[in-house]
Amino acid sequence: MNTELRQEQERLNSVMETITEQISKIEDETSQRRKEVINIRKHFWDDVKVNVDTFDDYLETIIGLRQQAQALSVSQSTHRHAFNRLSVLHRMQEVPYFGRIDFIEKGTSEVESIYIGVSTLTDPTGENFLIYDWRAPISSVYYDYPPGPAEYVTPEGVVHGLLDQKWQYIIRGGVIKSMFDTSLTIGDEILQQVLGEGTDKHMHSIVATIQREQNRIIRHDRGRLLIVQGAAGSGKTSAALQRIAYLLYKYRDRLKADQIILFSPNSMFNSYVSNVLPELGEENMQQATFQEYLNHRLSNAFQVEGPYEQLEYVLTASDDPSYRTRTASIRFKASTRFFETIKTYRQSLELSGMLFKGIKFRGKPVVSAKQIAERFYSGDTSLRFHNRIEKLIEWLNERIDEIEKLELTKSWVQEEIELLSKDEYQRAYIYLQKKRGFTEDSLDDYEREIKVLGRMIVRKKLKPLRKWIRTLRFVDFTGIYKQLFADPARIKLWIAGKTPEEWEDICLLTMKMLGEGKLSYEDATPFLLLKELIQGFQTNVSIKHVLVDEAQDYSPFQFEFLKRLFPSAKMTVLGDFNQAIFAHASEMVDFYTLTGLYGPDETDAINLTRSYRSTRPITEFTRGLIPGGERIAAFERDGEKPVLTQLSDRAELHRCIASKVADLRKQQYNTIAIICKSAAESIAAYEALSNVDKIKLVKSGSIEYEQGVVVIPAYLAKGIEFDAVIIYDASAQVYGDESQRRLFYTACTRAMHHLQIYSVGEPSPFLLNVTPESLLLSLT
Repeated sequence: MNTELRQEQERLNSVMETITEQISKIEDETSQRRKEVINIRKHFWDDVKVNVDTFDDYLETIIGLRQQAQALSVSQSTHRHAFNRLSVLHRMQEVPYFGRIDFIEKGTSEVESIYIGVSTLTDPTGENFLIYDWRAPISSVYYDYPPGPAEYVTPEGVVHGLLDQKWQYIIRGGVIKSMFDTSLTIGDEILQQVLGEGTDKHMHSIVATIQREQNRIIRHDRGRLLIVQGAAGSGKTSAALQRIAYLLYKYRDRLKADQIILFSPNSMFNSYVSNVLPELGEENMQQATFQEYLNHRLSNAFQVEGPYEQLEYVLTASDDPSYRTRTASIRFKASTRFFETIKTYRQSLELSGMLFKGIKFRGKPVVSAKQIAERFYSGDTSLRFHNRIEKLIEWLNERIDEIEKLELTKSWVQEEIELLSKDEYQRAYIYLQKKRGFTEDSLDDYEREIKVLGRMIVRKKLKPLRKWIRTLRFVDFTGIYKQLFADPARIKLWIAGKTPEEWEDICLLTMKMLGEGKLSYEDATPFLLLKELIQGFQTNVSIKHVLVDEAQDYSPFQFEFLKRLFPSAKMTVLGDFNQAIFAHASEMVDFYTLTGLYGPDETDAINLTRSYRSTRPITEFTRGLIPGGERIAAFERDGEKPVLTQLSDRAELHRCIASKVADLRKQQYNTIAIICKSAAESIAAYEALSNVDKIKLVKSGSIEYEQGVVVIPAYLAKGIEFDAVIIYDASAQVYGDESQRRLFYTACTRAMHHLQIYSVGEPSPFLLNVTPESLLLSLT
């Protein structure tokens, strides 16, 4: 073994020399390209002759500009590629490769050693591969097979062969610390070492520890929709991010990072995962929350409620007289039934029901709402709905043209001309030169000058009105949406089946909110869908792949909307139904109801049942909190059992938490989360624990994932992991309702190494289901 290790170290030394040589070469190239870019920018106009006297001169100028712009673009692109490659090589200096397979291709007797790392590396000739990219077709053998018969897929077909041996390496600073000959998918030695390390403020790539089931997610390439249901800590998010890196590698000639969008649960999560793709040498994809999209589209017209505001209400307002009505409204408006209702309602507007706003100019009516409606419904009803809208816009613009002619004779126009300053006159002349081709000489005639200036002033005043018409501001979208609820009985015209028992109260509540200029979260997507169906969907065809994390937070309605928003995209959705904490979750039996989005032939589902985040004792405890938890497999990593401590009052609770935090800090835990049920409880806990040094409160608007000691609501902690978790109060009073079981499970599954549960008074009934052996009881 010592001889083999020595030989491997000698090879590694040679590889490190090659990396160093390539770094030196590319640094010189990068420096040269940077100088080229700066030089082109500095002298861009020096090399372009600007002449527009004749058409030929103008054409020559345009060609010269294009050539200069192209030269700049090529230099910038070359510099960017060189810079990115340099970043990858610097990372490879730390860990050049992490695995090796000895593969014998069928039909040959030669054993080929394939070394696998984060990127490809060839020798100076460029002909021999020293390291294969983990995304290369042959690298899949490393993740998918034990020694024995194996195969991998290439663009030319399937390659069969024999996997003779598989090795794993731990390399630090150019030295092989250890190497393992393993028959496991990925040896537990390395995985245990990685999982045993403390967390920091970013998620990292998992290419050295990808498991076979995760590799299926990463390399999946069939159909329109991939559904990943994964237990808490199963690595579904990590695998999905490696999947994006794989797709960018495989389709690098036609897929770019800015054509991929990740919908994540919150801005803090965006910060947490922002490091993964750059670690793999890829640019970050677009990242957004669904709420950010809703705010972008609706916040000018409404005060739009966010998902966490809605959830906070559900968790804390059970005494509100409208609570039952609101929760029933949330569930119904999240359903595909309501989606179909909105579609049917929009179709009915072709015959009647469209509402409009009258148009005024200088305080006087131009056309009334009634006249617009009469025009819309008196036109050719055989035309498509959107064409009828376009015809209406044309008609309204004709009315504005008529107003323009009439206004030219009004006295206010002359007054506006007389009030023009010298500078405004000059700007008017410049404007007219551009628009009309006039010269100052041609404007000498006073009457003509007044006429031209008057037309300019009137058109300028009418410009906002024309924009108002072009953007369909004359359509009363709010009024049209209100009609769904104005008469509770009318919904029978558009819905198939029965309405909720609380429908009349839902209508009253919705009308009240809309009347106050507020849009509940459950109304935001339905309202936007109706608006899009009326004005024409503002689709995004540039996006080729949509990634939806924490998919259990999305309603079936919202998935239907996303499908239509990104008609050219494939979709990967990831989630854990056991963490479905929103009120609409009861509407979804499981994620497989999503097969209706694109149909079963275009949909695949992968289920991850092994949890890697937590130690075995923590996983054994948390799987007892949920029905079907026995199907979750714990990874063999030892640790302490979770501890439950029952206390008599809050003062004692806060003393114990402060003491526990001090103890955990001594154990060198980087991230310690005090997890509360709600934001309201988090604020109270934070204020009571203000004596704890450097403690931080995480709110729904927090941008960056914080290290250290944080107080955080359970719903904001989703998708994030902590070295140690303290459950603030797991009493029956706080977690007593069955609807909160998943929230409690979510909170507990954030812990990697240590889980401490406190209860002020009688503990939650959820703890009765866990096996006594999986939980330590502590007396204070």
